[in-house]
Amino acid sequence: MSDPTHIRNWHRLGDRLTTSGQPTEDELEQIKALGVMHIINLALHSHEDALSNEAATVSDLDMNYVHIPVEFEHPTQAHYAQFCKAMADIGEEPVHVHCIVNARVSAFVYRYRRDVLGVKDDEARAAMEKIWRPGGVWAKFIGDLEAEHLPHRPPRRSD
Repeated sequence: MSDPTHIRNWHRLGDRLTTSGQPTEDELEQIKALGVMHIINLALHSHEDALSNEAATVSDLDMNYVHIPVEFEHPTQAHYAQFCKAMADIGEEPVHVHCIVNARVSAFVYRYRRDVLGVKDDEARAAMEKIWRPGGVWAKFIGDLEAEHLPHRPPRRSD
């Protein structure tokens, strides 16, 4: 099966890691068909675009579900530590990480790839910047002190 690139802000970052915005129940089935066994959700269940019972849907598909609710204006180091632990627990098995639009996720995955997996900063940042260029609290979260005073910026487009 090919990647469900119709899912909002779908990205594949290697053989075992995919990310996106909020998938529907049908799209979760498509993700499962790729061999994904783990779903990590960084969005709040209370968001209007969230699935009403995503944990049950994922469980019914025989996948593992991890929910790390991150308020958009308040990402913390504790959230990141939970994320890193979840990724370590998953090991080398395929995982899909999502939030509502893939903004939270792209920042978390940028840090994870850079700091844990040892991906070069430019390469890790390029994937994030296909979604957005964080400012404010998110710039601080990823360690981009130069952008901390800036607003969030649109994605960087490659030519």
